[in-house]
Amino acid sequence: MIARWATRPEHSRGRLHPEPNHTARGPRDDFQRDRDRIIHSISFRRLRHKTQVFMAPDGDHFRVRLTHSLEVAQIGRTIARALGVNEDLTEALCLAHDIGHPPFGHAGEAALTAAFSGQGGFDHNGHTLRALMVIERPYPRWPGLNLCWETLEGLAKHNGPVAAPLWALAEADRAMPLDLDQWPSLEAQIAAIADDIAYDNHDIDDGLRAGLLTLDQVLSVPMVREIWDDIRPRFADVKPERLTGELIRTQIGVMVGDLIATSRANIAAAGVGSAADVRAAGRALIGWSPAMQEAERTLKRFMYAALYRHPHQLAAADIAHGIVMRLAHAYADDPAQLPDDWRARLPKDEPWRSRHIADFIAGMTDRYAIGRYRTLIGPIDLPDGF
Repeated sequence: MIARWATRPEHSRGRLHPEPNHTARGPRDDFQRDRDRIIHSISFRRLRHKTQVFMAPDGDHFRVRLTHSLEVAQIGRTIARALGVNEDLTEALCLAHDIGHPPFGHAGEAALTAAFSGQGGFDHNGHTLRALMVIERPYPRWPGLNLCWETLEGLAKHNGPVAAPLWALAEADRAMPLDLDQWPSLEAQIAAIADDIAYDNHDIDDGLRAGLLTLDQVLSVPMVREIWDDIRPRFADVKPERLTGELIRTQIGVMVGDLIATSRANIAAAGVGSAADVRAAGRALIGWSPAMQEAERTLKRFMYAALYRHPHQLAAADIAHGIVMRLAHAYADDPAQLPDDWRARLPKDEPWRSRHIADFIAGMTDRYAIGRYRTLIGPIDLPDGF
């Protein structure tokens, strides 16, 4: 049963461009339509070849942005159902939250930010809004996917209020004011923490699979060790390496359970009776207990030190940064290298001319960026496992 504090599609603030009620397209409400529009978008499909942790991975078993987004959605729906909030809106936000990432993840974003610093830089969260409101063009009468206000609001500020939006998010807010100074819906808050739960745990799995982490290293984290000490005696006859899946599943369950219990208490303590009350609460209502929050922070610090800043990862990030930076310079120097449809829409004036080029590069997959680099600039030797 949906709770009083859930975001309800029948109370939606609507879409930027009014649409007829297409009942012939199935009995879906507005948030279900938004979820489906995201899934059917070109931007979502491109996530299958965009970096999660490992750049342009050769192995089929490593996560990419697409599989990560699906895992976030699965966790998000579980939490949403337990708390009685809107599962469809939560799923839409989880599926779309990484659409604005450029090729090579944070290394690519750093390169775009530097390359276009004079034109406002680049921000992947703002670019998610730009991709869904401007760049996608499946409809004949307007740009973008024409998503509901609640979906756009949740994507804009799922990490909380935004005091100083960069240009892309500011443009989205001007087109459809998103109350950036307020906390977002519970559904958006769930999507943000479901993202943390997914990558906190699944990046361990990928790091172990790649050989950049060892089980002994991972077990140095107190929360992980505690869970391991609980499950190991139950599988005493099983080799330790066969238990990593059980470890990760159990840890996800522990984190989700703590989150649900703490969030229920927060909602009750805040006296929330509607979705409007959530936005007026002045603080996040979805969250962990203090003990779990500190345990998760400790896990993150470990992952940054042991995996994300591993020498292999830093070397790969340097290569990726160079690829994106040199592509940005190549297209800025000769926009005729853009594909025909992008060249036809190239603005004449700055900063929009440069931002258009940044839009094109941001949409690239890892492998497409590597291919364009080889065509426009020259050979590039990529190390094994890049």
